[in-house]
Amino acid sequence: MNSTPLAERMRPSQLEDLIGQEHLSSPSSFLYKAIKSGNVPSLILWGPPGVGKTTIANIIANEIKAPFYTLSAINSGVKDIREVIEKAKFQMGVVLFIDEIHRFNKSQQDALLGAVEKGIIRLIGATTENPSFEVNSALLSRCQVFTLNPLGKTEMLAMIQQALEKDPDLKKIKVELKETDALMRISGGDGRKLLNLLEIVIDGIHENPCIITDEKVMQIAQQKVALYDKSGEQHYDIISAFIKSIRGSDPNGAVYWLARMIEGGEDVKFIARRLVILASEDIGNANPNALLLATNCFEAVKMIGYPEARIILAQCVTYLASSPKSNASYLAIGKAQEIVRKTGDLSVPFHLRNAPTKLMKDLNYGKDYQYSHDGEGNFIEQEYLPQELKGTTFFDPGESAREREMRKFLAARWKGKYGYE
Repeated sequence: MNSTPLAERMRPSQLEDLIGQEHLSSPSSFLYKAIKSGNVPSLILWGPPGVGKTTIANIIANEIKAPFYTLSAINSGVKDIREVIEKAKFQMGVVLFIDEIHRFNKSQQDALLGAVEKGIIRLIGATTENPSFEVNSALLSRCQVFTLNPLGKTEMLAMIQQALEKDPDLKKIKVELKETDALMRISGGDGRKLLNLLEIVIDGIHENPCIITDEKVMQIAQQKVALYDKSGEQHYDIISAFIKSIRGSDPNGAVYWLARMIEGGEDVKFIARRLVILASEDIGNANPNALLLATNCFEAVKMIGYPEARIILAQCVTYLASSPKSNASYLAIGKAQEIVRKTGDLSVPFHLRNAPTKLMKDLNYGKDYQYSHDGEGNFIEQEYLPQELKGTTFFDPGESAREREMRKFLAARWKGKYGYE
């Protein structure tokens, strides 16, 4: 077969051929009009892996016929950025595409700012991470952000069919898609991975006609597809095993799955972000220091990066796994949100309302509110919920030592009102 991967051979060169992302490729869309007019602004393409970010960048390059440069944030630095900017000063309408722009640190992103602001380059950044968190606000404010949607089964099947009908190599083979679930599952919504997997499977079956079944796909994939894929099924299975090991208080299992992710090249911030969530969801007030350590871990690994970040992650992971557990806060907010969805916008009791104006005071806003610090032990019993929810208990402390103290504290103040006795 052709040495160029199928996904690359099938990459469309015009917007009309893009499968999925109709909100961006339809003739009425802003991006379509901008490309056809040649007046493309600096933009950020945000979406999951393999949904068309690089393809759209290539389409822009093909259609507007402007000088086009590509950098990858994985292996490019400030020096590379400055070299492109210097070249752009002597050219018109230069487009610079930066893949995985979220991996650029602040100084690297700052190096782009002046050239984007002055119009020396038009930046196209691709990211799988929320640009609000990962792209400097100054740079982000100078770019249009376009969100790309995950590919569904319909789009994935359309991509397969298009490849079978149009690719010169695959057209020589009669392919019967008897089953497609395994192709879809392993690809995980990644169109690039889907097409390359399809090619590997067809090559592995090596028959004409080639009958594709789930069993054959799994057999070939286990032999030829990487053991850990940051965007595929293994990614979700391993992070699941990782989180469940910490939740289950097994530091040994947790550090093993951590090692699997590190060796697989998983984004250090993805791992650390999940630890921050777990610290609240599964440990909470049983050990409030867990959230502090996880948050500091997140900040530290952003500064340090691999390989040393593995030590920081291991410290945090083993600490969280060895901490007492509680999901009481997680359950409390879930119950409260469920009640809000059922009951709607209940009125705020008058004594809890703010009264900054005379009219509001005349309307009894804030009347009869009692300042808690005036009471014994800084507590005065009064109602803090809407009348319709009076006495409803959302927060039920767990059985850890810290939470038993919290229950005792609440019971002493509220007596039997919320059932804390």
